Amino acid sequence: MIRKQQGVTLIVSLLMLVLLTIVSVSSFNIGKASLQAVDNAQHQAQAKGAAQAIIDQVVSTPTFAENPAAVLDNGNCAPALNAPPNSRCVDVNGDGKTVVVVQMAPQPACTQVKLITAASLDLTRPEDLGCSLGVVQNFGIEGVSSGASLCSDSLWEINAQASEPVSRASAVVTQGVSMRVSNDSVTTSCP
Repeated sequence: MIRKQQGVTLIVSLLMLVLLTIVSVSSFNIGKASLQAVDNAQHQAQAKGAAQAIIDQVVSTPTFAENPAAVLDNGNCAPALNAPPNSRCVDVNGDGKTVVVVQMAPQPACTQVKLITAASLDLTRPEDLGCSLGVVQNFGIEGVSSGASLCSDSLWEINAQASEPVSRASAVVTQGVSMRVSNDSVTTSCP
């Protein structure tokens, strides 16, 4: 009877070993899937952050309102990336390698313009002082200025599409921006 029990012990031991192997492999697969989900979320966040940084850079560019179709130069992109026009490559890791390509697509669009009157200017502010040059405020006299300043307030919609070539993560950031522009820029870029 002892011999029969030794065989059963061997079978039970093998079954336990198989069950432990299955549990270990399952735990590994669950951990791997979680790690991939976290990695994907990180790449997505990097793409979104790069898109927002480029929007901030575009808005601070002095020539933005004059030529929104060419506000970015893709000269910092590697030729292998084949970066589209009006785009910039971003190194989010600081290792000198491009990680995210951000493109202004569609190009920034002026959606609304409001002419600023000369009477509403605050000449203590530098941006208003530049809008007041050459304004004549004689109302009601034929052939004289209407009281408008040299500037307008404009509302822009800016879209940045970011993509990471390796992980294929992508993000789109849309932002509205209000900015004071010269009336020359209004006639060029705004409706």
